[in-house]
This record gives sequence, C-alpha cells and structure tokens, in this order.
Amino acid sequence: MIVLSPQMRILVAVAPADFRRGIDGLCALCKAELKEDPFSGAVFVFRSRRATAVKILTYDGQGFWLCQKRLSKGRFAHWPRSANGGSEASLQLLAHEVHVLLFGGDPGTARAAPQWRRIATTAGTSDLEARI
Repeated sequence: MIVLSPQMRILVAVAPADFRRGIDGLCALCKAELKEDPFSGAVFVFRSRRATAVKILTYDGQGFWLCQKRLSKGRFAHWPRSANGGSEASLQLLAHEVHVLLFGGDPGTARAAPQWRRIATTAGTSDLEARI
C-alpha cells in the first residue's frame, strides 16, 4: 500500500507515458526524461496516452512499488501542464492535489489549509525548545 503524505516529494510527468512499460521502463523514463533518480524515494505519477489510466512508481528502500488505476468510464481531463508552455518534464504536486487528480478532479483548483512551515525564532531555538 502506498500512502501519500504531505512530506513526500510527488512528481507528475507532464507528457503521457507508454503504458506497456513496467518498473524498469518507468525507472528509465525517470532518469532520461524527468532527470530524476528513481531510487530517491520520490513518488512518480504517469498517465496513459488516452488519459484513461495512471501509474504510480516509488521506491521504499527495499524495492519498487508500482500501482495502476484505470478508469472504467471517462478520462483524467485535468492533467497538470507546464506553466507558460515551459519545457518542464514533470511538475511537483502536493499530496492533497494528487488525491484530487486520482479521483478525476482538477488539482489546480483544489483548496486546502496552507502547508506548515517553521517559524523563525531567536537564538536558533525552536518555540518548543524555548518553552522547556
């Protein structure tokens, strides 16, 4: 089972992938096209040419996970595109945006609470350390 958490780096391939590819073929695609290391622990999301299926590839430290979802009806109509006609091969999405994408929604309009970030404190101590 793959659980997408907010801490994960999730990369969505902009261009469709050949779905005859398995783990080895998608790893080669990560290296050649996306310029990313498939062993990095990042989650890679690919879609089929007809936009009716999605594959998710990730490495967990022991081996690769490959999951596929094929829609019984319809298409993934709201697949992310490069901004301003850019040449990026992949885009980074947040976990909640990928969940929306996998259920056929538009991740660009997905709304959620802002991502947490550390608040700067004085003398290099965190707020929790200062209370102790």
